[in-house]
Amino acid sequence: MRQDLSRARWQALRLALGTASALGLARFAYGLLLPAMRDNLHWTLADAGTMSAANGLGYLLGALATPVVRRRLGTAATFRSGMVLTAIALAATPLGGDHLALLTARVVAGAAGALVFVTGGVIAARIATGISSGMPIAVYFAGTGLGIVFCGVTIPALGDRWQLAWVCLSVAAGLAALVSWSAARIDEDAEEDGPASATPAGHRPVRPLSRTAVAYLLFAAGYITYITFLSAYLADRYAPVSQVTFTWTALGLAVMAAPFLWSRPITHWPGSRALAALLAILAGGAALPLMSPAEPVILASAIVYGATFMGVPAAVTALIKAAVSPARWTAALAAFTTLFAAGQTAGPWLAGLLADRTSTGATLAWTAILCAAAALIATIGNRSRLSTAPSTTSQPGGVIETDA
Repeated sequence: MRQDLSRARWQALRLALGTASALGLARFAYGLLLPAMRDNLHWTLADAGTMSAANGLGYLLGALATPVVRRRLGTAATFRSGMVLTAIALAATPLGGDHLALLTARVVAGAAGALVFVTGGVIAARIATGISSGMPIAVYFAGTGLGIVFCGVTIPALGDRWQLAWVCLSVAAGLAALVSWSAARIDEDAEEDGPASATPAGHRPVRPLSRTAVAYLLFAAGYITYITFLSAYLADRYAPVSQVTFTWTALGLAVMAAPFLWSRPITHWPGSRALAALLAILAGGAALPLMSPAEPVILASAIVYGATFMGVPAAVTALIKAAVSPARWTAALAAFTTLFAAGQTAGPWLAGLLADRTSTGATLAWTAILCAAAALIATIGNRSRLSTAPSTTSQPGGVIETDA
């Protein structure tokens, strides 16, 4: 048993390079590159938000395509293909000489990231089931922090050489694909695609998670604006490079620490209580700089944000794992990822429009308000689920499922 646990941890750690690449490098690095690209390309904040929205649109298309691609290639091959395509898209980003080429590269990077995100989540869930622990799921999502730390350490030092930064990101994504290659293994005989009637007793369709879906949509539209515009917010306040580097590195390290903080609540707290707590803390963290722009306050905000935002997809994955049969995990995760992508597509663009008419601080307020609303919905959903459930049963991995 101890040997199985050790092997599962090592597999989960290497699998976590999937989120490090698809999210940390292909999506969140853009927030660090935004000030240099904005100055060099003469963008408005709405233009900057459009570039982030393009990545979200690609993510949306990728989420819709993932079940089809997985049925043709298998889960492991889809994950690996997404990793390779992510590296290629990052390498192509600085090659385009116009806005359309940049938008296209961001769309492709988003689509590849969705392939990785969904199939990696399925593999992590299967690892978790095999060892009766929620640890692999939490570790998988925490891999995002490694990508953010890498970006925080390297990108600010490159100054306005944003093309070179994209090349460095593509090399890092290529290395991540190599290291994670053997971690993306799964029992193909147990692949989902069974008939709906084969859903085992005690598992319900996704409908009972409708409030969770609404909360997830609001979270997606809100959280992405914080990390997209954080560097622009700091640049508008003439923050030195050292502060930007330290803030992003601290944020990434907080993401990596999140499994130690949240794996047990996500695994053992009933219903969506952990999800509601994560969203409420995230809203408070995003609001901190609005109270004071002092450097310690912004640093505290980044740490709180980093320690919570990737816990939300982990909590949602755990809820899906408890409520949906293994035969439907890919379809359910893809459906929620589609909602997630829709929120990410609209959020940065709308927040950018608002910020152009006010200030970059409006983007932080946007995150705080939407995440607070999502926390309220998750709290209401949790109370409803617990009050109507006649019984609770412990599912594999320790996740509590109610009969809502």
